[in-house]
Amino acid sequence: MKVLVIEREALKNNISVIKERAAGACIYAVLTGDGFGAGIVELAKLLREEGIGRFAVSEPAEAAALRKAGLVEEEILMLRCTTDREELQQLLDLNVVCTVGSADTGMVLNAVAGERSTIAEAHIQIDTGMGFGGFLAREPERILSAYRSLPNVALSGIYTQLHAGKGSDTGQLEQFRQVVESIHAAGFETGTVHAAGSYALLHWEEALLDGVRAGSALMGRCRRTRGDGLLRVGYGEVGIEETRWLPKGHTVGNGPLATLKRPTRVAVLPVGFQNGFTVGRSRDPGLWAALRRWRNGRNITVRINGQRAKVIGRVGSIETIVDVTDLNCSAGDVAVFDLDPVYAKGFVRNYR
Repeated sequence: MKVLVIEREALKNNISVIKERAAGACIYAVLTGDGFGAGIVELAKLLREEGIGRFAVSEPAEAAALRKAGLVEEEILMLRCTTDREELQQLLDLNVVCTVGSADTGMVLNAVAGERSTIAEAHIQIDTGMGFGGFLAREPERILSAYRSLPNVALSGIYTQLHAGKGSDTGQLEQFRQVVESIHAAGFETGTVHAAGSYALLHWEEALLDGVRAGSALMGRCRRTRGDGLLRVGYGEVGIEETRWLPKGHTVGNGPLATLKRPTRVAVLPVGFQNGFTVGRSRDPGLWAALRRWRNGRNITVRINGQRAKVIGRVGSIETIVDVTDLNCSAGDVAVFDLDPVYAKGFVRNYR
């Protein structure tokens, strides 16, 4: 059986770090992608135990899972716009805070709320350079129209998304602040103002406004800084399928073959890149980062009975071969390896 282990204490540590970095700003725990692979319900309950009760999702089904699990009082923010009337009806039924990022999304939400004789709650989304959605920062009149012409929508917040990466400050935060100031100057309240995601939370103190959004930082799998205090969450466990001896000169793997330089005892592991083993986001551009990834790809290891075993050749699609010539192990022994939960497939999730 393949097991994805989620370490409770590591998560609690990361939550503590995020709280400290947020410096009093309210925290929206981003639970998209099934809680970054950690399980949306399990993670949300742990977050609630640790004092975080605001969540952000990207699908109505995610909000429904939280409400069904008994998280009925917590604020849930939908982190994307939609003009799908069925989705909006679901979000209103679930008491979810919607996102308005255009005149169209505002008008449809206003109409759906009016048909149901209710008031929808929403945050305004501002596009300061990401391009995924939101009112353009340089079009303040369009933004102000949302405050003037949506009687069935209560606007309780406003947010933008910031680039993540070195040298990413292209004036986004200043653009956003100017939008907020123009709304205040027109006599409207903006509610909760938030811009910082995980990267800005760790690297950009000026972006800590009324609120922050933490997702990948919960898992310790965001762009990191030395000494940031976060712990990487998630590892995999699989049992060895078999061990066997292969002769010197035998080839191993697919793609570029590895030729054995000595008689080698190998262990076959029932896990490959289709299961998410060694799969991860490439976060750093540039030649040095590419060389580092190439070097790391040639030195992939797992741990078996506390001993390190090196992967031979390339990781396969469903199986991987490791060198256990000098290790004391046998079929059925457990191999342990780093595994990003968001990419894990075919694993049973286990909180420990």
